[in-house]
Amino acid sequence: MGKDKVKSPHVLLFPLPLQGPVNCMLKLAELLALNGLQCTFLNTDYIQNCLLKHTHVQSRFDNYPEFRFEAIPDGLPEDHPRTGDKFLDVANGIQEVMKPIFVEMLTSGKLSSKSSSPVSFVIADGFYSFAVDLAKEIGIPLMYFETISPCALWTFFCLPRLIELGEVPFKEEDYDRKVSGVPGTKNFLRGRDLPSFFRISDLNHPIIQFILKEIQEIPRSQGLLLNTSENIDGPIISQISTLCPNIYNIGPLHSLHKSILLSAQKASSHTSSSNSLWEDDKSCMTWLDAQPQKSVIYVSIGSIAVMTVDQLMELWHGIVNSGKRFLWALRPGSIAGKDSKYAIPAELSDATKERGCIVSWVFQEEVLAHPAIGLFLTHSGWNSTLESLVEGVPMICWPYIVDQQVISRFVQEVWKVGIDMKDNCDRILIEKTVREIMEDRKDEFEKSSSVMAKLAGQSVADQGGSSHHNFNRLLKDIRAMSVNT
Repeated sequence: MGKDKVKSPHVLLFPLPLQGPVNCMLKLAELLALNGLQCTFLNTDYIQNCLLKHTHVQSRFDNYPEFRFEAIPDGLPEDHPRTGDKFLDVANGIQEVMKPIFVEMLTSGKLSSKSSSPVSFVIADGFYSFAVDLAKEIGIPLMYFETISPCALWTFFCLPRLIELGEVPFKEEDYDRKVSGVPGTKNFLRGRDLPSFFRISDLNHPIIQFILKEIQEIPRSQGLLLNTSENIDGPIISQISTLCPNIYNIGPLHSLHKSILLSAQKASSHTSSSNSLWEDDKSCMTWLDAQPQKSVIYVSIGSIAVMTVDQLMELWHGIVNSGKRFLWALRPGSIAGKDSKYAIPAELSDATKERGCIVSWVFQEEVLAHPAIGLFLTHSGWNSTLESLVEGVPMICWPYIVDQQVISRFVQEVWKVGIDMKDNCDRILIEKTVREIMEDRKDEFEKSSSVMAKLAGQSVADQGGSSHHNFNRLLKDIRAMSVNT
């Protein structure tokens, strides 16, 4: 009888090799492992080395005997910055180096049916459009996990229509023209609010072709995972479901992750589960402890954005001129140019010593949850936006790439929890925007942010939370689909 025992499904998780997607998918992986599924997490060598160097990820996952990491090369030199402005290099590495290794692993290698522990289910980042054909070829189910925002994903799906209408590509003089080719956006999206890649004038550009291929392949998968909930993105989810009927809304995932681990007594409320590719500077928490409630601007442009020295100075002057306290996570490599040395004016240096704290990187979930934080000046990455929504922190949005342009518009126009400052980096505007949120319209933004935080919290509530329900449905479906492979 022992030989007839049904084996636990073996799920392969394959994230895009960037901080945001890896962080997101690691949280999902832990929840799957906690529920008894065998999991293999496929990282690049570069990502895996960063995680091992700067986090306790290995010891955390050692708690799950059927979890393991695998790593493959990404085809880029060790010193490659892997920033947003070099994303085409990352994409080329995926196609030329990672894809063939992935195919070999699943068809004849250590994860194939010829191995002692074959994969029976794949969860891949939506960018990996090649994965669904491979899964069908070898006869195992695959779901895509789109770790970008649903509002931006919907604009991806609308790209052929936007092209047909002549709304993409567009020129700079069309930035403020409303677009009509994205159903459900009530005509509030402008050209400048579409994903950064839509500004590319050549429709044959590789990135545009990647997107067109991606939206063709996603509906061919067994399901689509989204890091959101009906409470946050209901109307957009309804639009996407016309193309992808089997959707699992399991977000905000970082909050669901914490809720499930706490209820399973696998974590305490103070347990750190950082998945940072850089070392978190904990000293900032001591500094925050000494600041008044909701008095601090937290500033971060995320894990892949870069800015010029001129932009840095405009941001810095604007923040200092607002007179507010500030905590700034100034990531290594975030200033454009190989020589990122710059002279700091005395007024900035003095003001920073007086009421500022600048560190290289932080555990952002922990920072945004601190009662001293009153405003987030953000690049509008999806993980960052969700973390801010959950904690009820208003935002100033200064988007950089991919989905961030769309998110920043939704922050202002749909969720009404911040101000979109895209395509501007002027010290006068920055100071004015800070004062608008923290002084002139403070009550308005605190109220709307509190409403969104409550809605996000309801999604992950133990009893009746929609994201809990969707996660349980996902577990059931993985087990059911894996039995037939």
